[in-house]
Amino acid sequence: MSDKKTILYIDEDPASRMLVDRTLRYAGFTVLTAERGLDGIDLARSEKISLILTDIDLPDITGRELTTVLRSDKRFTKVPIVALTDLGLGEQHDLAMAAGLTGYITKPLDVEGLPQLIDNYLGGAKDEIGKTRLTKAQTQYSRELITNLEARVRELEDKNKDLVQLDQLKDTFLQVTAHELRTPLTLVYGYSRLLQDSEIVQEIVQADEGTGVLLDGLVEAVERMQRIVNEIMTMSRIMTDKFEISISPFQLKALVQKVAHRYQEAADMRNLTLTVADDGFPKSIRADADMLEIVMDNLISNAIKYTPDGGEINITATTDERCAYVSVADNGIGITEEDLHLIFERFHTASDPQLHSTSKTAFGGGGIGLGLAICRSVVEAHGGTIEAESSGTDSETNPGSTFTVKIPLNAEATKQRDIAAT
Repeated sequence: MSDKKTILYIDEDPASRMLVDRTLRYAGFTVLTAERGLDGIDLARSEKISLILTDIDLPDITGRELTTVLRSDKRFTKVPIVALTDLGLGEQHDLAMAAGLTGYITKPLDVEGLPQLIDNYLGGAKDEIGKTRLTKAQTQYSRELITNLEARVRELEDKNKDLVQLDQLKDTFLQVTAHELRTPLTLVYGYSRLLQDSEIVQEIVQADEGTGVLLDGLVEAVERMQRIVNEIMTMSRIMTDKFEISISPFQLKALVQKVAHRYQEAADMRNLTLTVADDGFPKSIRADADMLEIVMDNLISNAIKYTPDGGEINITATTDERCAYVSVADNGIGITEEDLHLIFERFHTASDPQLHSTSKTAFGGGGIGLGLAICRSVVEAHGGTIEAESSGTDSETNPGSTFTVKIPLNAEATKQRDIAAT
């Protein structure tokens, strides 16, 4: 009878879904079910559906709206869409026909007669109403769509206001938290360095190497905390329109070499080859040297973190009449296609947060997900761009990744509100 036709049934009520599923499967149909209208639309688009049964009152959109959406797709212009609802006949039936439904079945369900009704609709049967009733129902349905649309727009506006307020609270929280942490951290760092320089402590360290290791670990941990707080403060300035850049001339190559030299010891410990090209850099560039140093620091430390021991990191540059292009390329584990579109977003991290590590040089080390977001904001504040390229991620073949920063030779600071919007 059914020739294994596939029926999609959409209804919020699990008991109704179970009853219809059992009834139609027993009659030889293949049955798919969905609880929400939007889920039903996704199923209809992904599967080969012969007929769609839908309740009118769904938790997200109405069965009429679902029909309107599907009828706009040429794949469903001839697919029967039938209401199976506890709403009565009369006006509800006419509205269903105005929306483009094929038929209208009311509950309580006639289990024995349902398969035959389905076969009838599959065979071309269609409920009919008079032209006058249809015209009146179409007008009413159009008004219903407009009213529902207006209500949803207003609801989205209210939710957007709440999200904006929450976003502002988050930015304020980050800024206040960073300031509150910075003062005690500065004191702890200062005291720890004083301990290192103390003659008595130095004598203890000489007598007991373990004490020196503990003290070095303390200072390293405090420095790591300071880096995190500084990242948060930099990002909070960007997010709250308090980010400024100071333009002055400097040598870009010297700046890159300075940052690379800072990580040379860490690279040597992991047998990484870290090289800076001799040529390609401009003789001079007008930009904010301190801010671009933050950019290069993040890019080089990232390359080190995601390149296995024994790998290579190459920093190259090219220059044209207007811009300098600095690339940091590695033969590390690479970046997935999905992450390529997300890595410059605030707080996005490619690594598993459960395996989180804040080390800037250990293989696989992580961070709080602000470094690349800061890079993008700083570069765009100069009127430049930053891009990432990778053919994917693979810890065996190590396809690597390349980050390229484009900076105008004579940068002009953009407006602060433009930076905050990035």
